[in-house]
Amino acid sequence: MGRSLDQILGKLPRERRERVEARYQQLRQEVEGLRELRQIAGKAQADIATALNIKQPSVSKIEKQADMYLSTLRSYIEAIGGELELTVKLPQRPALRIHRLGDVVAPSAHRTRNTRPS
Repeated sequence: MGRSLDQILGKLPRERRERVEARYQQLRQEVEGLRELRQIAGKAQADIATALNIKQPSVSKIEKQADMYLSTLRSYIEAIGGELELTVKLPQRPALRIHRLGDVVAPSAHRTRNTRPS
């Protein structure tokens, strides 16, 4: 007869059990992909399709994509009720968040030194 996970963990030293529990909690915060994220949010593909004004097969295609535009990802995340945050991790620097990526600036705001107002 095999042993249960609780029996195995119970025989480990307290320090090791704490490390196992910490890693378990860390892994619980990670998801494999958009499909799992949607399921955690309790949404069906049809719900996402309606929110994005696309057909359900297109949602399935988005969930299987390995590469996509950030705007597509942002729209998908917002459709499941979330908010997309981008974090940049550079060596020997704290993590940095990008709040706006590629904002569109009105043409009137782009004046060069040689441009005089009319």
